[in-house]
Amino acid sequence: MRIIFLGPPGVGKGTQSQKLVDTLDIPHISTGEMLREAIRAKTELGLKVASQMEGGRLAADEIVVQLVRQRLAQSDCRNGYLLDGFPRTLPQAASLDLALAVDDEAIDAVLNLTVDQEELFRRLMERAKKEDRGDDNEDTIRQRMTVYHDMTSPLIAYYEEQGVLHRIDGIGTVEEVFDRICHVLNKVE
Repeated sequence: MRIIFLGPPGVGKGTQSQKLVDTLDIPHISTGEMLREAIRAKTELGLKVASQMEGGRLAADEIVVQLVRQRLAQSDCRNGYLLDGFPRTLPQAASLDLALAVDDEAIDAVLNLTVDQEELFRRLMERAKKEDRGDDNEDTIRQRMTVYHDMTSPLIAYYEEQGVLHRIDGIGTVEEVFDRICHVLNKVE
């Protein structure tokens, strides 16, 4: 099963993604993690995107698309995968659709986790304190939320039009949210 997780920063995509990939035995592909690793390793790609991410902006589409295409070509993705943090823009979504169409494939489900703004901000500030993440401070968090709504929200309409979007309430315990996700995916299969 080929799945995309949509939702603003702090909605719980990472937590739910891990539970889902363990259950479905598919790889979890997080562009945020891949980009942060490239920055830590000071790779050529990492150096290109470091200043963009530190300012709370998204990495350039062409860089992220290249990274994801390379990853999806690996053998462990043959039976499906879960994309977390990609696509984030309409051009990225169109590039993904084109890449999948070459192999006569398509996305099976897009899960849109939703949580209200104030709860998201509270979660992100709590995470920043716990994990001492340099890319999570009050200004950067607010910028990331603005960027998400400006650039990523249009994906909701894009995938809804394709008939693969499923809205899932992200409020509740980890298990309650996971049960909602599983209920949706059981209908898709």
